[in-house]
Amino acid sequence: MIKKLSVLIGILLFGVFSAQKKEQLQKQNAELKKQIAAINANLAKTQQQSKLSLAYLNDVNKKIQLREKVYTNTQKEKRLIEDDIYLRQLEINRQNRELAVLRKNYAEVLVKAYKNKGVQNKVTFILSSKNLGEALRRVQYLKDYSDYQDKKAAEISDAAKKLLQNVALKQKSVKDKETILSNQQKDLLTIEAERKQKESLLEEFKKNEVQLTAELRQKQTESKKLEAQIRSIIAEEIRIAKAKEEENRKIEAEKIRLAKIAAEREKARIEAENKARLEALALAKKKADEEAKRLKDIADKKAAEEAERAKIAAAADAKKTEDAKRAADAEKAEARRLAAAKEAADAAANAKVAADKAAAARAAEATLAKKNDDDKKAAETKAMTNFGVTAAVGNNFAANRGRMGMPAYGTITHRFGRQPHPVFKNIVEENNGIKIAVAKGTVAKCIAPGTVSRVIASGDGLKTVIVKHGDYFTIYANLATTMVSANQQVSAGTSIGSVGEDFDGSYTLDFQIWNGSNPVDPLGWVN
Repeated sequence: MIKKLSVLIGILLFGVFSAQKKEQLQKQNAELKKQIAAINANLAKTQQQSKLSLAYLNDVNKKIQLREKVYTNTQKEKRLIEDDIYLRQLEINRQNRELAVLRKNYAEVLVKAYKNKGVQNKVTFILSSKNLGEALRRVQYLKDYSDYQDKKAAEISDAAKKLLQNVALKQKSVKDKETILSNQQKDLLTIEAERKQKESLLEEFKKNEVQLTAELRQKQTESKKLEAQIRSIIAEEIRIAKAKEEENRKIEAEKIRLAKIAAEREKARIEAENKARLEALALAKKKADEEAKRLKDIADKKAAEEAERAKIAAAADAKKTEDAKRAADAEKAEARRLAAAKEAADAAANAKVAADKAAAARAAEATLAKKNDDDKKAAETKAMTNFGVTAAVGNNFAANRGRMGMPAYGTITHRFGRQPHPVFKNIVEENNGIKIAVAKGTVAKCIAPGTVSRVIASGDGLKTVIVKHGDYFTIYANLATTMVSANQQVSAGTSIGSVGEDFDGSYTLDFQIWNGSNPVDPLGWVN
């Protein structure tokens, strides 16, 4: 029983895992087929321009790789279906055995029931009971026996249904496998056809190798000239920037010097005014402290006198029964005591008022000291502003590294650095940036705020735009037309120009980023 249960649980778990895995593979294949469709659409566009372009060849290569991934995923899906068919068959065999046992047991029950099926026998069985209780038990027994028969029949029916369901699922898996095998055959034929297309393209490249190599070398020569121009322009920009920076530094230093002199004068004036105020406050505080001390001394003296008079009054009160004359003196002493007590209370109140005044004077002194510091800082800031001294604005180009958008979207055919040509292995290319093959009519966009440094026209009619971003420069080369001019302020997303046609018939943007006089890999900067 435990073995059967473990097998059943294993089959259920595999079924869940298999379904999830198949669904995942099917989603991957759907996404891959979308990418293949997009590449086919792109190839249909570029086919009208030129087949002898690296962009076209790259798209064909990429499409073959995607087809192979689809084929690999389909192979995995086929294996999952085969495993599912195998496990379904095991389950069907087990259910057949169980169904056979159920039917055999049910047949035995039916045979026994047939032998004792007469109504007379059942009536006799009940009436032959010794008493009413036994008769009732026999009626219940017959009912339970009938229910047992129905239960066994229901178990057979359920087992038969489950068996039919598993058979149907197995047949569906078999059909799925046949469909996959059919699709695989089609995929293999498609991959083979696309490989032949790639070989044909490479043959075309080989046929035109002399012409394409000559044009490529000519393009490389022009690129070297353009690079020299770019280096010269950037060097000049850096020289001008340094000279301007030095000039600005001197101007800024003179502004700071004059501003500091003015600030010191203003601070001295404020210091003098506040010093006089502080001295007046200090004098008022001293007087308040002295007055508070004087009044406290008076209050203490009055309190002592009142205490002494109270003693005398107490003594007089003790003796007033003895001496009537002293009673009158005691009455006078009590009046004097009450007057002294009032004077002591007034003196204490005056002392408190004087102490409060002294505390207020100390708080005013602290407030004035803080105001003095704040006034001096405000005077210094005002002087700096009046003399044109401003804080330096940082360059945020480097801060946005990795978050800037692409200048144009398409296929990257050449990456940064020194690398062999994808087709002509005897040619080594040195790229200061990346080359992006795009559709005809694509407009290159500026990737960050900056100032257009220069617009360069090449001998072949194509143009290059250099944009300055503080210490960094972005280069947009191989443009058919430009939409900006020198010294123009641009922002991220500003249209720079439409991408021009390359020598191989494709439309390619040459995009570069320079950190000062050094080119860097754009793919480390754009997202």
